[in-house]
Amino acid sequence: MPLYDYQCRNCRLHFEALVRTGTPPRCPHCGGSLLDKQVSAPAPPGRSKAIIASARRQAAREGHLSHYSVAERKKLLGQS
Repeated sequence: MPLYDYQCRNCRLHFEALVRTGTPPRCPHCGGSLLDKQVSAPAPPGRSKAIIASARRQAAREGHLSHYSVAERKKLLGQS
């Protein structure tokens, strides 16, 4: 289900909503159905060292080592 930003024409509330196909969204404040879809900027992926390290640990637990360098793979797998 896609996530969209809307602004209600009745109460001017700006909100996000998960939208299922065939289900018209409604304003959570007034229940209105006259909504304007807003343009929203995508959030860039996290690039902090902590986020990258966490993702690498999870990938290693799951057996995915392709994003590690050859030297890092050898170290993780206990090879010389």
